Amino acid sequence: MDFELSKEHQLLQRAIREFAEAEIVPLSAQIEEKKEIPRDLIEKMAEFGLFSVPFPQEYGGAGAGELGYCLMMEEIGKVSTSVAALLGAHIGIGSMAIYLDGTEEQKRKYLLPLAKGEKIAAFALTEPGAGSDAASIQLSAVRDGDHFVLNGSKIWITNGPIADVITLFAVTDKALGARGGVTAFIVEKEFPGFSIGTIDEKMGIHGSSTGELVFEDCRVPVDNVLGQFGAGFITAMKTLDIGRMGLGAASLGGAEVALQKSLEYAKYREQFGRPIAHKQAIQFMIADMATEIEALRSLVYRTAWMADTGQEFRRLADMCKLFGSEVASRAADRAVQIHGGMGYMRDYFVERMYRDARIGEIFEGTNEIQRIVIATDLFRELGVRIRP
Repeated sequence: MDFELSKEHQLLQRAIREFAEAEIVPLSAQIEEKKEIPRDLIEKMAEFGLFSVPFPQEYGGAGAGELGYCLMMEEIGKVSTSVAALLGAHIGIGSMAIYLDGTEEQKRKYLLPLAKGEKIAAFALTEPGAGSDAASIQLSAVRDGDHFVLNGSKIWITNGPIADVITLFAVTDKALGARGGVTAFIVEKEFPGFSIGTIDEKMGIHGSSTGELVFEDCRVPVDNVLGQFGAGFITAMKTLDIGRMGLGAASLGGAEVALQKSLEYAKYREQFGRPIAHKQAIQFMIADMATEIEALRSLVYRTAWMADTGQEFRRLADMCKLFGSEVASRAADRAVQIHGGMGYMRDYFVERMYRDARIGEIFEGTNEIQRIVIATDLFRELGVRIRP
């Protein structure tokens, strides 16, 4: 077994780390305060090639595969969870659905500008009555000549308010439900009948734009059906496999920086006449953080390698999301505890890490859902069919 990254991936990792430290870190406070990622930073990210990392060169990508994507998400996760959320929604799910199931014409029309960062993508699945129970979506799509007419709404859509292209899932046959009655569509923000509803105010990831998408007799060309008609739920699930793996990688980056900040603080902060690094309680928290981070790193990298080599990785992707988000939350919690009162202060980095990390256990499938999916998959191998 060879755990060494290729020279190409090492160079990619180093380049992204240097870009993040030079371009994103200086703006992190501004992103938090103004609750948006500056357009000129997005343009710099596009010019640098961040939006293109996993996609093949023929579609404007860098050809670095899923391992390259995870390395990028890890490095960005270290400096800004908000920027990581933008990239994850854009690459891992919004654009990835088009790459996985789009026609050649759709890839040329949409994936090329998305990979170049000329347009921003979103992934719209969640509705007011369909969160963890994603199969219960109600937004309808009815055929009308050479168009489908969409009616309904989506909520809590990452990148939704700023997206140019939206991968959307709608009901085309209520009787069939998720088994043949849900279809994926590519929707442009300029399509008539589409509008932005409520912009969400969140506990964390303030720079990530999240909101409601409203469809009132929105007309979408038949040519914009994504994948097989009626098989939209399959498109959604296999796309989320990539997204969850990337989320695990971003969580890895967040946990790593929590450990780094904790080590630095424990080295210099004195209590009772010597640095708190000498306190066993601090050492135990540091040791637990470091151990979980190394376990998560192995899981994420292995999952990405399996995806790149064409092996089945769905269960491991669910584990990446589940374990990664909880490792990041625990690391942030321990970092606040190690920093004491300083860690609770709003103007300190650790406080933001604590708030930002919490969403990881909720979006792209709650961790409770991940546990159900993982257990169901394991029992299926034994011939036991688990009923929700």
